Amino acid sequence: MEYQYPIDYNWSTDEIVDVIKFFEAIEKAYEKGIERDELMQAYRRFKEIVPSKAEEKTICGEFEEISGYSSYRTIKKVKDAHSGERITMK
Repeated sequence: MEYQYPIDYNWSTDEIVDVIKFFEAIEKAYEKGIERDELMQAYRRFKEIVPSKAEEKTICGEFEEISGYSSYRTIKKVKDAHSGERITMK
């Protein structure tokens, strides 16, 4: 898909790369499935960069608007899953 990820230009280059990796992990969950632990690791790093729930909601909302993929629903499913499970979204 061709779209721009929602990023904050105050983040460092490494932080921008890690946020993009998180959104790519969400895409992977929808497109072909992803290991729970891989997605959880990406989410934990995302939360280090975006610790505020309000900011997370804004950024993830922007991502869902442009991609159609819900970070919220994906992370909710990940939190309910067990280590080693494969996460697949529809």
